[in-house]
Amino acid sequence: MNKIQKLIKEENKRQWSKINLIASENIASKNVMAAMGSCLTNKYAEGYPSARYYSGCEVVDKVENYCRDLACKLFAADHANVQPHCGSAANMAVYMAVLKPGDTILSMSLDAGGHLSHGAKVSFSGKLYNVINYGLDEHGILDYKNLEKLAKEHKPQLIVAGCSAYSLIIDFERIAKVAKSIGAMFMVDMAHFAGLVAAGLYPNPMKWADIVTTTTHKTLRGPRGGMILCKEEFAKAIDKAVFPGCQGGPLMHVIAAKAVCLEEAFTKEYRHYIERVVQNANYLCEELKKAGIKIISGKTQTHMFLIDLRETSKSGRQVQDELEQKFGIVTNKNKIQGDPRTAIETSGVRIGLPFITNLKKVNRNVLDEIKDCIVSVVLDKPAPVLKYIPRIFK
Repeated sequence: MNKIQKLIKEENKRQWSKINLIASENIASKNVMAAMGSCLTNKYAEGYPSARYYSGCEVVDKVENYCRDLACKLFAADHANVQPHCGSAANMAVYMAVLKPGDTILSMSLDAGGHLSHGAKVSFSGKLYNVINYGLDEHGILDYKNLEKLAKEHKPQLIVAGCSAYSLIIDFERIAKVAKSIGAMFMVDMAHFAGLVAAGLYPNPMKWADIVTTTTHKTLRGPRGGMILCKEEFAKAIDKAVFPGCQGGPLMHVIAAKAVCLEEAFTKEYRHYIERVVQNANYLCEELKKAGIKIISGKTQTHMFLIDLRETSKSGRQVQDELEQKFGIVTNKNKIQGDPRTAIETSGVRIGLPFITNLKKVNRNVLDEIKDCIVSVVLDKPAPVLKYIPRIFK
């Protein structure tokens, strides 16, 4: 116990002494953390509310029903399953619900900004299904024309939109029309931008998609977990695919924490936070461009963007390591479309603003210094003298 407590303190110190620019990380509120650490972790509750395989579930039934109601209200969905342990588990359940092994999925390629669970060869999704990928055009914009061409050629049963490293708003309506024209189902993975949807700064995919999946721990600032939203016609199949199809007992303490973060997403404070995240991402992106840094897609409309290192002498791995070693800035290397380097080295670095935007002292002076640090590493320029960054944790 003492060992773990020491390690928790060590990790807490690390988190509050680094400039975190990892797009998929955030700071959960004290109320979310309290729910995660509550007595609900003691309760086993296989099944669904009013249909459990254990007795003593009258309270956790209320918790899960409340969480489902919040999710449906926030994202205008007919049905919500809040049991998935993570985003990949949510995606797996969707595939199991609506596809057979060997069916065809059309999704964004991993190096164009997609996700492992959308059909990468090393993922279960790439092993169980026939996956065709669309990508970006020569301007770094999602290639909708090629997507439509591939859809008509391969007749996928499911078209997947969503990303882990694409900085522009996706045209869901356009993709939905393609799906309808070939009789395919349409799924959106909004794990990265769910918080922007909740705040009204990104189109709600439920308006066009049959099924939407998400995580709750990125821009939603909740616990690590997953969630599935769908039209009523898919509800029974989705629920059966989650339990007993993919999982056993749900994590009731996590579901409670999901409910807390969904409550928070209805507040004015949360919307203001998301507005600042998007503003900060856009400001840092534009300042880096002015300094000579190349950005994939040319800009950002979201909480993140990708730096293109192909015209520099540095790999993504080098930039990631140097930023942390020299300035305490934490990022992640990322593959980009047409990447000549391996997944270990990469030619991209992903930058996200959700985590540090929580810090009250992060303003344009701080962002300017972060820009100077990135420029010094990427373009081999002298290290800047930092005045504002050292103050943000004080």
